[in-house]
Amino acid sequence: MITEFFMPMKKVPTTTHQQKQVTVQNGKPIFYEPEELKAARAKLMAHLGQHVPEKKYTGPVRLITKWCFPITGKHKNGEWKATKPDVTNLQKLFEDVMTDLGYWTDDRLIVSAITEKFYADLPGIYVCIQSLDGMEV
Repeated sequence: MITEFFMPMKKVPTTTHQQKQVTVQNGKPIFYEPEELKAARAKLMAHLGQHVPEKKYTGPVRLITKWCFPITGKHKNGEWKATKPDVTNLQKLFEDVMTDLGYWTDDRLIVSAITEKFYADLPGIYVCIQSLDGMEV
């Protein structure tokens, strides 16, 4: 099974899962999401929600994501984006949202991940999920 799509976005979300905050009330830590993180989660939910597969992935998968950022300054289409945010930080929130939407039973099923970020004429996020059931390394 393969799920593949592109989500065009004028502004690709760069808020990361690491931006959760903590406050202390009555001597106990309380974790919360700042407004910027809530907005990024909502944007990803809206875009990814349109592409949820009819059947959840239940076995090992390869997740390929290509983060296409708007071209700025002297950058060119297809040029690598070697600045923040880190790809690992981008992926955590992204994968959590996909799990919440029911793409798979659990994101632990992602056994192979290819994540790239670069500048593009058409900003957005390309996604390809490949079932690896029955495939060996």
